Amino acid sequence: MTILDLLAEQKKLDKKAIASIQEEVRMTGETTEHVLEKHGVSENDILLAKSEFYGISAMSLKDVEIPFDVLQFIPEESAHHYKFIPIAVRQGVLEVGIVDPDDIEGRDALNFISARAKMPFKAFLITEADFTQAVQLYRGLSGEVTKALSELETDIADIDGDEVPKKKEVGAAGEPKTTIIEDAPVTKIVATILRYAVEGAASDVHIERMVDKLRVRFRVDGDLFTSLVLPMKVHEAVVARIKILSNMKLDEKRKPQDGRFSARIEGRKVDFRVSTFPAYHGEKVVMRILDQEAGIRKIEDIGFDKKTVDAVRRAMARPYGMILISGPTGSGKSTTVSAMMTELNDEKVNILTLEDPVEYNIEGVNQSQVRSDIGYSFANGLRTALRQDPDIIMVGEIRDRETAQLAIQAALTGHLVISTIHTNNAVGVVPRLVDMGVDPYLIAPTLIMTLAQRLVGKIAPGCEKAIPVEGSIQVMIEKEFADLPAQYRADIKIGENVYEAEPSNIFPTGIKGRLAVAEVVEFDKDFERAILANKSEDELYKLARSKGFTSMKEDAMMKAFNKQIPWRAVNEF
Repeated sequence: MTILDLLAEQKKLDKKAIASIQEEVRMTGETTEHVLEKHGVSENDILLAKSEFYGISAMSLKDVEIPFDVLQFIPEESAHHYKFIPIAVRQGVLEVGIVDPDDIEGRDALNFISARAKMPFKAFLITEADFTQAVQLYRGLSGEVTKALSELETDIADIDGDEVPKKKEVGAAGEPKTTIIEDAPVTKIVATILRYAVEGAASDVHIERMVDKLRVRFRVDGDLFTSLVLPMKVHEAVVARIKILSNMKLDEKRKPQDGRFSARIEGRKVDFRVSTFPAYHGEKVVMRILDQEAGIRKIEDIGFDKKTVDAVRRAMARPYGMILISGPTGSGKSTTVSAMMTELNDEKVNILTLEDPVEYNIEGVNQSQVRSDIGYSFANGLRTALRQDPDIIMVGEIRDRETAQLAIQAALTGHLVISTIHTNNAVGVVPRLVDMGVDPYLIAPTLIMTLAQRLVGKIAPGCEKAIPVEGSIQVMIEKEFADLPAQYRADIKIGENVYEAEPSNIFPTGIKGRLAVAEVVEFDKDFERAILANKSEDELYKLARSKGFTSMKEDAMMKAFNKQIPWRAVNEF
């Protein structure tokens, strides 16, 4: 019996396909696993079948943290050559993930490594995609940090104290002055983490002290994953280094602090917005990466469809009124607003922004950082902005009644006001403003457009897996568009397939990058009358629907038809 026969027994493969798969393997020289995946057998099904066939336990490395000090047991060259990777040491046994159990030379190499380390090993079957991702730990981040950590332990006999490596100098008054040694190993550790976060297109870096280790996670394409695990004893040194860079108080560990700093990475300036949080086991640090060159996009590059782009540009062309972008934290609102500001930026207009914080610097735009700790709020800033002869005002967020009323007054007096607000959908902006205490008679004539958005992971190139539109998928689609008027429903192009993201060797998750899923409402005289009549959110939705409004869920469906996002993302709306 072969693995192909076993898969056929498990109903994962048609028996009739076995001969053609064997022939394809012989003719192309590809592995059986790759050919099986091309024929629609999932990587997980192949792994489980191999596990049963060889009698070796299978393991997924998706949520497994591989401590960098475990990598020392197997040299990088051996790992690449034999396709095995050390995973952990448990109860004196080295656990190793292997891709090919038939590789006799690989087994011999493992026996040799085991004997040299004086430690038995236990093999687990892993997928090639998991191996490809795990083996990256050898080079770059872990390699550089391992070296720096070794230097750190050499330089500091007892790092259980609270401070980074220091040297003493004499100050102007003859008093001792403490300065940071810039080439200290902890400095290299932090610099390496930052560089690889930027190069890996991470949006955030999380540094967290656990019970017995320090975990470093990167957020990439919306998801957090562990990139590094460090010994617990370096926690204080790493946090102190980041605090110094961010001009925070080193001795304040009981209260949260905020700061920021800039660094030149790969020849470009990158800003880091830093926040500390006094967690139970020790301070947690989160750094938001604000890449000035990569951050500001054009409106059409955010992921909006043509209908939404056209609606946004019609709203931006209006001389006065209010445009509101809604969505939860991390939904891309700042990116959208920055794209709008960049397009509106012109020598003939005076643009003022009130932000908390200023994330992207836009040349020619007057940007201001509000500071509530000194009484400089969005509301106070708006009052000042109106005395600065503005044409366009951007308010970072409408959070309260005072800011909302001032923003609407600015829109009523001949200014174009753009801001963000927290609501679940585009129609819900109106009742949200009413809940804040804004009178409907002020909302009706000022609101131009509302746009709600979320960010969804994009299917990576070559990772598209077609799923026929039939059964429950077809029922869901038909039900979703049932109340859309016929003249608009005719414009909805429903394909024969939707698409899922299929993992590959290059893209282990099948996802690369993110794009916006959005819904937009343009307000006209009909909406003005409805708002003045205090119509409910449901009634406003029906009015929008009668004008061809499509929801975020429907936009997600259309993007799943077009191979842009995975179908499973539709269920998030």
